Amino acid sequence: MAIIEIRVPQLSESVSEATLLTWHKKVGEAVSEGKNLIDIETDKVVLELPAAKSGVLSKIIKGDGEKVTSNELIAQIDTAATAAPTATQQAKASAAVPPSARKLAHEHDVDAASLHGSGRGGRVTKEDVLNAMQQVTGSNAPQAVPTIAPSGNRPEQRVPMTRIRQRIAERLLQSQQNAAILTTFNEVNMQPVIELRNKYKDAFEKKHGVKLGFSSFFVKAAVLALQKFPIVNASVDGTDIIYHGYYDIGMAIGSERGLVVPIIRDADKLSLADIEKQIADFGARAKVGKLTLEELTGGTFSVSNGGVFGSMLSTPIINPPQSAILGIHATKDRPIAENGQVVIRPMNYLAVSYDHRIIDGREAVQFLATIKEALEYPGRVLLDL
Repeated sequence: MAIIEIRVPQLSESVSEATLLTWHKKVGEAVSEGKNLIDIETDKVVLELPAAKSGVLSKIIKGDGEKVTSNELIAQIDTAATAAPTATQQAKASAAVPPSARKLAHEHDVDAASLHGSGRGGRVTKEDVLNAMQQVTGSNAPQAVPTIAPSGNRPEQRVPMTRIRQRIAERLLQSQQNAAILTTFNEVNMQPVIELRNKYKDAFEKKHGVKLGFSSFFVKAAVLALQKFPIVNASVDGTDIIYHGYYDIGMAIGSERGLVVPIIRDADKLSLADIEKQIADFGARAKVGKLTLEELTGGTFSVSNGGVFGSMLSTPIINPPQSAILGIHATKDRPIAENGQVVIRPMNYLAVSYDHRIIDGREAVQFLATIKEALEYPGRVLLDL
């Protein structure tokens, strides 16, 4: 017998504890090196804990739903043992799972053979697979929407918040309570950016392997404005103001799992292609819970794009300890006055929420005007003028 310990990975300094979600293996089952054993939910992200070695899961010390801390022992693997099923067992398992359920299970990385079948003769149905997916709030499935059981004329069901949702609620409330938040608005004519994008998007994608979107222009414009108004890139620590000499831009991403804000580090040193690649990567991994704690920690300024969901106007909430956030909205054709005449232009309403304790209205308004100018004259952004 050769026993190795399975411990909770080192959590970040800002995360004191985490919650174990659903074990993907049972005691006595074979595990493979590198395959995920259990999902661990912190208040920022869901982590996968892969098996360090192949063997048999010999002991589970901490079960589903239990709270754990860094480096805590939660299970053991016997690397000398084997638990390979016989050919007869494999045949029975395959027969107990019809093709439709087996296909669904394979697509969502669910071990259908380990499920308790509710169908005739113990057969695993598609509903069994869906129920198993709903129990996994980790990397393989989004937070399940509960089915409300009928109870009279006004049915209700109480469902605990996930740890991530609790943390989102705490941080948003903290932001409202601990900062003097004010929002200023402006509008920007997006036609120059749209024309530039349409002209070069095919060549851009061919060269860089990523589509040229609009987000990278907003990030670049924000960095330009932050360089001009460093107080907006600062943060409050007690009675001190901390000025940051770097530009780590948080990109708010909404998913079925909740809001996450991965950080684009040193955005001032990145090209449009670099930024687009990071945003695309963050978006893809946010959907399946693959973002790391390090990628969600820090940031000096944030960008929130509610326009992708159709938002026309909003007042974004600051992500503490940052002091400001840029809200982007849907670009729509609108009539505007231009050189004394009414013309139709693709307009976008921009919003900057800021901490009025250290940022005065003058700086906030000029900061947003700088972003507007950078977007209406995008050549200056690209040429660093």
